[in-house]
Amino acid sequence: MSFTQRRSTTPVNIGGVVVGGAAPVTVQTMTKTQTEDVAATLAQIERVAAAGAGIVRVTCDTKEAGIALREISKGSSLPIVADIHYDAPLALMALEAGVACLRLNPGNIGDPAKVRDIAAEAKARNVPIRIGVNAGSIPQRKTLERGRGGSINETAQLMVNAALSHIRILEDLDFRLIKVSLKASDVLTTLAANRRFSKLGNPYPLHLGLTEAGPVGSGSIKSAMAIGILLGEGLGDTIRVSLVGEPEEEVLVARQILANLEEHRSGPNLIACPTCGRLEIDMWPMVERVETALHDIRRSLTVSVMGCVVNGPGEGMHADIGIAGGKQKGILYKAGKVVASLPEDQLIEALVAELREIATEDERLLAAGKPLPVGL
Repeated sequence: MSFTQRRSTTPVNIGGVVVGGAAPVTVQTMTKTQTEDVAATLAQIERVAAAGAGIVRVTCDTKEAGIALREISKGSSLPIVADIHYDAPLALMALEAGVACLRLNPGNIGDPAKVRDIAAEAKARNVPIRIGVNAGSIPQRKTLERGRGGSINETAQLMVNAALSHIRILEDLDFRLIKVSLKASDVLTTLAANRRFSKLGNPYPLHLGLTEAGPVGSGSIKSAMAIGILLGEGLGDTIRVSLVGEPEEEVLVARQILANLEEHRSGPNLIACPTCGRLEIDMWPMVERVETALHDIRRSLTVSVMGCVVNGPGEGMHADIGIAGGKQKGILYKAGKVVASLPEDQLIEALVAELREIATEDERLLAAGKPLPVGL
């Protein structure tokens, strides 16, 4: 099963963003501010929206956070998923605040009557519930670890069992606006759990990711492995890369995962010389400048930054736009053609100026509701 032939699921609508079915895979992230600080939370939401997120999750762990969600839901440009753990009254507060989705496990709410109230209110408002199962919070797994230790497959099966148990609670209440996530902090358990769950043939969309993936460097690698493999197998409808860092970084890594798996790319793709003894220009600062400039570009675009005459011209000709340099000078390419020959100290400025123009055009087209072009 290829990335373009995803597992068939019943779509759910999260604040105007369709998840599942034939809808594109959506990038999610989570705010890292105190929810009670409305201004800081909204500012962070706007930054992740600009980076390319489609949905954002916000913690609702106190009454004050539930109150703040009213203003956040009204002011956010992205659909809000309220993150709820155990506390039924907070789930109801979040729904009344106008959130687009709840993230909770109904089995963690002790009183069945409270679960019924949440499900009834969510159904009346057409608000989906994401059942989020994390390997570290399964009680049975702790028992396995204290004793003989649980295998990957045992832990994965416990995760699936937990998801199914929570699903049955909602289905018994005739609530089916459901999406599911099964996350572990390691790649193999995450793969095993999602594969097992998907083989059961249930119709619910899957949200993919690793939980507690770690710092940006190692966490990005682990997340790309787990999410990339599952997407390549046709599994997954939304993704989040969970990193120790700003949520914008999570979004940018997630977009790169998607871009490198799609037959028809979405978003920019940077090709850069890995550097070796043939290097004849100061590459590293150039790549950093280009990478920063690409944050504002939303269209599908391949950019090449090459540092020698061996591979540079060929990569430049195949990219939408790029530079290839050597011996303190270089060439600017656009659409497979050489458009300028420049000294090294002018190369990067010329490329960044071109990228800024592209970013400005993307912003104008999006504001006008027009589709983005592919390439230049």
